[in-house]
Amino acid sequence: MLNAMTSPREHVQEDLSFRLIRPVKATTSVVFSSPHSGRDYPADFLKASTLSALALRSSEDAYVDRLFARAPLMGAPLILARAPRAYIDLNRGPDELDPAVIEGVARPAHNPRISSGLGVIPRVVAGGRAIYSGKLPLAVAQDRLTRHWHPWHDRLRGLLTETHRSFGEVILLDCHSMPHEAIESHARPGQPLPDVVLGDRFGAAADRGIVDRIEAIFQAEGFRTARNSPFAGAYIAQTYGHPVSRKHVVQIEIDRALYLDERRVEPLPAFSAFCLKMARVTAALVQIGEGRLSVAAE
Repeated sequence: MLNAMTSPREHVQEDLSFRLIRPVKATTSVVFSSPHSGRDYPADFLKASTLSALALRSSEDAYVDRLFARAPLMGAPLILARAPRAYIDLNRGPDELDPAVIEGVARPAHNPRISSGLGVIPRVVAGGRAIYSGKLPLAVAQDRLTRHWHPWHDRLRGLLTETHRSFGEVILLDCHSMPHEAIESHARPGQPLPDVVLGDRFGAAADRGIVDRIEAIFQAEGFRTARNSPFAGAYIAQTYGHPVSRKHVVQIEIDRALYLDERRVEPLPAFSAFCLKMARVTAALVQIGEGRLSVAAE
């Protein structure tokens, strides 16, 4: 099925939890994902929250899906979340349940993500603002996992397996954006702030040579880069990255202030020009995994 955001060179598979845009013919071992750009806010969630819709959107990796939208035209699949991060966080494990927001959940061993309110069912949005006035029933949390978390990860896992089988390797680029204030709060005195942070869990999720090539691509377009600080990669990188098996995951974090009015959660006037810049980046990233199909088939 096609719509205004696709072309005859793409086709789309949709579910309640995801939107998968495929090229007609995959030509690369690179796969793109955006688990935090979903903006389908359920009416009952908006009603249950103490926050405004705009405040809830502060957790979004807003418009990251549009930054990498041309990947399918270049031969790489792109899988997008539909549900927003404030509703369910697909970059957390299904067991990262926060007893401070979900009834009937035992207190886990120390987990800094849960402690900060950023478990799989988030308790807070940016600035530590509470999403709910009380706790949610455990059945509500389990329903979100059933309807959103598991279908997303089942589809992502299948896509990675399929790509690995076809090309002999898979390179998942897990695409995110980071609040500008988060970068500032981790800045070292006298050091320029990075525009892009690449996370490979300090080498545990991806081969260093691949990360070197990704970093060089961003630097060639004028981006300042950093690795693993302040973001090294979370559940997706930890779960799907296994370099020894030629399964690589690199988390890409882009400074939102480069393209977004963070207060209003709206694209800046220069958004179109930034998208063109990102299209050049995307084309170069896709090329990292090209030319592997014949090797895998031999």
